Amino acid sequence: MDIEHFERPVSKQSAITQWEAMLRDDVALLENPGIRHKTLITQAHALHRDKVIDRDDLSDLLEQADGALAYAVEALIDREIGE
Repeated sequence: MDIEHFERPVSKQSAITQWEAMLRDDVALLENPGIRHKTLITQAHALHRDKVIDRDDLSDLLEQADGALAYAVEALIDREIGE
């Protein structure tokens, strides 16, 4: 499984910035939406477990990860039907 690991971020903002960079990697997302989604979820939970982010931040990241998965599935379906 392709799970990326963060280097220890020095701040909450740098941690979220790293996570958002993974979120914006459309190539990885469209190549394998399920694995990318799991990676995003895993990393978000790790940041929360390590007390880098709070539960509100975790909720936001999980919502964004779910949105990315929905986008990828829709994009792949559109590609299949030729839109």
